[in-house]
Amino acid sequence: MHAVVIRDNRLHWEERDDPAPGDTELLVAVRAAGLNSADLVQRAGFYPAPAGSPPDIPGMELAGEVVGVGRQVTLFAPSDRVMAVVGGGAQATLAVVDETHALAAPGSLPWPEAGGFPEVFSTAHDALFTQAGLQMGEQVLVSGAAGGVGTAAVQLAAAAGATVTASVRDPDRRDAVAALGAATVIAPGTEGEHGPYDVLLELVGAPNLSAVLPHLATWARVVVIGVGGGGQMELDLMQLMVKRVRIGSSTLRARSRREKADVAAAVAAHVLPLLATGRITVPVCDTFPLAGAEAAYERFSQGAKLGKVVLVP
Repeated sequence: MHAVVIRDNRLHWEERDDPAPGDTELLVAVRAAGLNSADLVQRAGFYPAPAGSPPDIPGMELAGEVVGVGRQVTLFAPSDRVMAVVGGGAQATLAVVDETHALAAPGSLPWPEAGGFPEVFSTAHDALFTQAGLQMGEQVLVSGAAGGVGTAAVQLAAAAGATVTASVRDPDRRDAVAALGAATVIAPGTEGEHGPYDVLLELVGAPNLSAVLPHLATWARVVVIGVGGGGQMELDLMQLMVKRVRIGSSTLRARSRREKADVAAAVAAHVLPLLATGRITVPVCDTFPLAGAEAAYERFSQGAKLGKVVLVP
């Protein structure tokens, strides 16, 4: 196979031995692999892949066709279309996927959209519903709503009957985010005009969280998913106590096999039906060839994008 390989903080397109699926794994011919901020962090020498994943081949989500299965696999068969979150190794022509982490990709879904689906919709669903317990009729604020997780969260929250306020820095992206289901799209710094918020999905980091805390509702729930804007802040604990606010955070990559399987099962039950009917979509702003991954990473780092940057073979 060929793969994107990190060496000396740069990306290289190299030939590697084909991976072999374990007893409960699928061998997948990768047709698309979504790019995520964690990939850029890994290239810089941080956020290493978990044990059992290729240490130098990045990529945390993929879509493709099953071309081989382990001896104990029962859920999928060769030629099936699948999507999955993986610990690493997605940015290659072949990858292995635990069968309990794989999702059936609708036949009508283009490969770039399938490749950009798993990580962001799994992250958004887990954060909004499993962790924050978002309910119909509640008000949710999604910060950084034009990115991959943000566009997924806006759609999922709206589909669940919540009222969505989306914070988007780029004025040129606000109408598109509104079209995804946000009742109100605002500029960062104006959150106080539209609260109080029952749930905050924090995708920007410390500067935004500090500004929004005074505008949370009593018993509000905060889930921190991204810290690209900064990870350190001063926190007024009395402010949390008075409103009984809960703050949590999340990553998917380091979770156990069982925990990842639970996330995938929830997405299969609650999100895939919305995808199959067109109720939710996967915005893809740009695609790049796997062999030209460096250009894709550069495009991702520039920001000013709606949805996903996706690598294709």
